[in-house]
Amino acid sequence: MMAAIPGYQTFAAFHAMPTFPKIVPIRQRFDAGHIDDVATATRRQLERLDLAAIVQPGASVAITAGSRGIDRIDAILKSIVDYFLRIGAEPFLVPAMGSHGGGTVPGQLAILAALGITEQSMGCPIRATMETDVVARAPEGFDVHIDRHACGADHVVVCGRVKPHTGFTGDIQSGLLKMMLTGLGKHNGARLYHQATVDYEFGQIVRSVAAEVLARCRVVAGVAIVENALGRAMHIEAVPPYQFEARERELLRLATEQMARLPFDSLDVLLVDEIGKDVSGTGMDTNVIGRKYNDHAASGDERPRIKRIVVRGLSTKTNGNGNGIGLAEFCVARVLSQIDLKTTQINAVTANHMGAGMLPPDLPTDEAALDAALNTIGLTPREQARVAWIKSTKELETLWVSEALLPDVASRDDVEVLEAAQVFPFGADGNLAWSK
Repeated sequence: MMAAIPGYQTFAAFHAMPTFPKIVPIRQRFDAGHIDDVATATRRQLERLDLAAIVQPGASVAITAGSRGIDRIDAILKSIVDYFLRIGAEPFLVPAMGSHGGGTVPGQLAILAALGITEQSMGCPIRATMETDVVARAPEGFDVHIDRHACGADHVVVCGRVKPHTGFTGDIQSGLLKMMLTGLGKHNGARLYHQATVDYEFGQIVRSVAAEVLARCRVVAGVAIVENALGRAMHIEAVPPYQFEARERELLRLATEQMARLPFDSLDVLLVDEIGKDVSGTGMDTNVIGRKYNDHAASGDERPRIKRIVVRGLSTKTNGNGNGIGLAEFCVARVLSQIDLKTTQINAVTANHMGAGMLPPDLPTDEAALDAALNTIGLTPREQARVAWIKSTKELETLWVSEALLPDVASRDDVEVLEAAQVFPFGADGNLAWSK
């Protein structure tokens, strides 16, 4: 852990009485349509593919279980398991999460348990290993790795969420194809594939590896999930393997349309309660904070343009993985005590995004951190600063904004102001007394 830099404890002393803008709570109105019963929806989708005609009784079926905080993923996976049990197969789950959990079996099992995914709750074995088999040599010159248990199964089912990637663009981003790379590839594959994206386009690597996996690993189906702006599953679709790429292109467009965003084109400061791998692959979704190509500034036509980001904490489900902290300009000192540096570094190096794991200046309190951030935004008077305060980049329905941002939302019918302006609720210890 990095020790607090001498002098930061008295940062607020530069202002005998630091001034902060007043803030108001606002609510964004999103399309809240979602699936009430995800288990039934999943079962009906699998039945539509008539997999009983392909999967023989007694056949083993490996089902991917990822580390992302997908809405009700435990119920979705349980429904997949139950479907194959009903047709006489022998399903089991494999952790499919690259280097997450520190790249260890206990770490990955702990992540699944935190998501409600255990052998007891799923009613089937979880076969966890970091061992992989090399099944092919990609045309670009690297080995194609597959989880050893999945590679030995009679069939494989790929389950994952389709959404915009935090670092790559194109008509294929995060989804079933990527799950076959960095998910089933485990740490070995994830490291290689991210290295390959230095020399080749992401889309080329995805298509190249996915073609090899589909050709050699008996993938029988995919279960694709799209969430709405509130993080609720709004579309579940069982996809035959020959349609993976075509359907992902369509579902990515749907996911992009549904994605929650900040209702502003620019901010001086964004205050974030928590980051984590359950929130986004980069701790904070770069599509939300406008930093997909540059860790500390928007590029090209990216929006919003945010001058400074302050992080207050890690999510509990990230299990100490602080990946994404390097996208912030400041953090509160307690964040560093929550970070497992080894886990964070493994993830950052595996993803070939070292900057995401770098540690920003840490300030002793919320008040000192916000004060430091406001000191670095330029000539804008502090009380006129454009400040937004969110729970996480995954929870954007309700947020707090400074008065300077009210003109931006005054004419919008999808945003409502909830209360009158008030001062930041710092407690006597200099920390925020409550969260939203």
